Amino acid sequence: MQFSIKRILPHLLILIGFVIISLLYFSPVIQGKQIFQSDIMQYIGMSKQLTDFRAETGEETYWTNSAFGGMPTYQLGANYPNNYIKKLDLTLRFLPRPADYLFLYLIGFYILLLVLKVDYKLATIGALAFGFSTYLIIILGVGHNSKAHAIAYMPLVLSGILLTFQRKYIYGFLLSTIALGLEIVANHFQMTYYLMFLVIILGIVFLIDAFKKKELAHYFKSVGILVVAAILAVCLNATNILATQEYVKESTRGKSELTINPDGSPKEITSGLDRDYITQFSYGFLETFNLYIPRFMGGGNGEDVGKDSATYEAFKKLGATPAQALEESKHAPMYWGEQPIVEAPAYVGAVILFLFVLALFLLKGKTKWWLVAGILFSLLLSYGKNFSLLTDFFIDYVPLYNKFRAVTSIQVILELCIPILAILGLSKVFESSVKNEEKLKALKNSVYIAGGIALVFLIFKSSLFDFVGINDGYYSQNYGPDFVDAIKEDRKSIFVEDTIRTLILVLLSASVIFLYLKEKLKKSYALVIFSALILFDLVVVDKRYVNNDDFVSAIQVNKPFQANELDTEILKDTTFFRVYDMISGPSKPSYFHNSLNGYNAAELKRYSELFDFYIGTEKMNFNVIDMLNTKYIIAQNKEGAFIYPNKDANGNAWFVSGLKTVNSANEEILALDSLNTKKQAVINSKWIDKENLPTTFTVDSTSTISLIKHQPNYLKYRSNNVNKGFVVFSEIYYPHGWQAFIDGQTVNHVNVDYVLRGMEVPAGEHTIEFKFEPQVIKTGSSIALGSSVLVAILVILGLLYQFKQKKHDSA
Repeated sequence: MQFSIKRILPHLLILIGFVIISLLYFSPVIQGKQIFQSDIMQYIGMSKQLTDFRAETGEETYWTNSAFGGMPTYQLGANYPNNYIKKLDLTLRFLPRPADYLFLYLIGFYILLLVLKVDYKLATIGALAFGFSTYLIIILGVGHNSKAHAIAYMPLVLSGILLTFQRKYIYGFLLSTIALGLEIVANHFQMTYYLMFLVIILGIVFLIDAFKKKELAHYFKSVGILVVAAILAVCLNATNILATQEYVKESTRGKSELTINPDGSPKEITSGLDRDYITQFSYGFLETFNLYIPRFMGGGNGEDVGKDSATYEAFKKLGATPAQALEESKHAPMYWGEQPIVEAPAYVGAVILFLFVLALFLLKGKTKWWLVAGILFSLLLSYGKNFSLLTDFFIDYVPLYNKFRAVTSIQVILELCIPILAILGLSKVFESSVKNEEKLKALKNSVYIAGGIALVFLIFKSSLFDFVGINDGYYSQNYGPDFVDAIKEDRKSIFVEDTIRTLILVLLSASVIFLYLKEKLKKSYALVIFSALILFDLVVVDKRYVNNDDFVSAIQVNKPFQANELDTEILKDTTFFRVYDMISGPSKPSYFHNSLNGYNAAELKRYSELFDFYIGTEKMNFNVIDMLNTKYIIAQNKEGAFIYPNKDANGNAWFVSGLKTVNSANEEILALDSLNTKKQAVINSKWIDKENLPTTFTVDSTSTISLIKHQPNYLKYRSNNVNKGFVVFSEIYYPHGWQAFIDGQTVNHVNVDYVLRGMEVPAGEHTIEFKFEPQVIKTGSSIALGSSVLVAILVILGLLYQFKQKKHDSA
């Protein structure tokens, strides 16, 4: 037992160390403060109705009316029954946010390096290098929590796969199942999708190696085990996966039926996102060096260049006071790449990049090649439209690739692989099996390459680069050419500063290795120095973009929006209606009202198209505004913000006298331009045929329908009509989960007016109900429960077997 404690103790101490480091970096969380994340603020606005309903009733709603007229809550924080893998995830994330994600970065990468048989001290250094990689910290600053969450579990997934290929089948199977289950729990399918590419690359390299070594039987046995593990991991997350799969087809990530744009021009036919939207954020070829020199391309769109900058002086010359100039200089437009917005560079680290180059010379075998292939693959795809030959192929022919935007995000793969390779290279420096002559030669070549690149940039900077950004024309027009000259001067200045910084770090790293190889420095000291160099290298850059200034009191985060006078006035109206806020941003309206606005990367496609055609433009078609029961519009004029009460809003539901039949989505959306939505509804002929509907109805003055009860997932109406009639409900049509009832009997409802619901109602007085009870939740929950029980049994049996096997081996 004592031997086991001695083995476990270093790892336990390192785990405690990771907890302390995570809390120290985000030290304001100890005081109860929270990081102010812009994306999370938007998320809170979108999910407010869901969380309020949960708090008031103790139940879950899978539909919200507060955003985009109405949408499922599957991507807004919905909780699912029997989601035990989520409970495990919450247990692992025991630290306050965002320290919890940093801890996951560190511990996951540490385990991966241990699986790769790296000494635990070097594994600790590698974990620090990965955890403090600038991009991984930046995404925590802006609130890309689900992305950070998914990235954090990537090393664990790779650990399970590698254990399996190392013939540790039981441990590999169990870790792969749980780690992939946790990866999917993070609910960032784009990151998981990119991880799949890396796993495929690993599988191909290992297959070639197995073929050469005549170990195909072991290879396919491992693959079979991993396939079973993947199936179980998917089953653990069945509810979320099934719900997302169902929803994505109806969202902006699915295929559109339209073949025209709002301006009438032909629309690119795609089963996913538009090509331009996918590649809007494409990495420039020169930006590759941001990985090595932090502000090679100027850093971010808003850099703090300080009082000693040319930008500061330029603002003063434009008439700014010293205080104003200093404030403006904190957000100077230093980035001169081609992307629309860059918060910060995706800096991997000069020390790590130097060690990566060293590893290319020292490391041999399949591990090196799957890592190098993964790095090149992710880098080439991150170029997007700048390398259209490859990008277009993936958009057109690789399944699901066109469902995701921001192709630069695939660089998470190289940000994972480069530190692995770097630490494996450093471990070779300390291995006696590699001759000193080979190490010294590799060191010399690495210095020539890494140091030489930095030196060339320093010497020939003015010849190689013009430091001109894509928005400089705008600045020249509005601030004058002297201002542009000033920001170019500052871009050049920080370029030189960071290039010199990188060169010094490379030379220091090389010196440590050289002194060790010459036996002038002990290994333990070398490791301490490398830890210090890597932390200094990365943390100093990280702190430029995410620091204590980003933390605020918890109440500011949990209640990010405050009702203004206009909101307060509208909230006095207790009826059921929608609000269109033209001035407050995307998700604030959803925090207080049932809104036409919203903020989500995957809203319902038909609603998005309707909004683009008739609302989100100067056109402001009131036929459409009215049919969405928009009772209040918040707008602004020269005198300030004001409420426009829309007295012509159609209400919650109404009888129409006629159905205008069309044969395509194009005709359906275009018909709304001039349709009197109070008297007519436009309907696709497929619904007329399917439901055998007449197209004319009698509506007299006694025909009434009123909403008598409403919850996000439940609506109840009372109707009275002398004749059989057709009712249009001002509720967003969604083909999955909404069940309609007349007097308790199930009935069908149809899609009308492009986005709304319609129903034929018999003559007389009736009670009409809509309930959102998605079958996909029930099915998924049953699968999740069964698979959770199975995995628990397998874990117990697997550990018992391993315990007995060890006991037998030691006997």
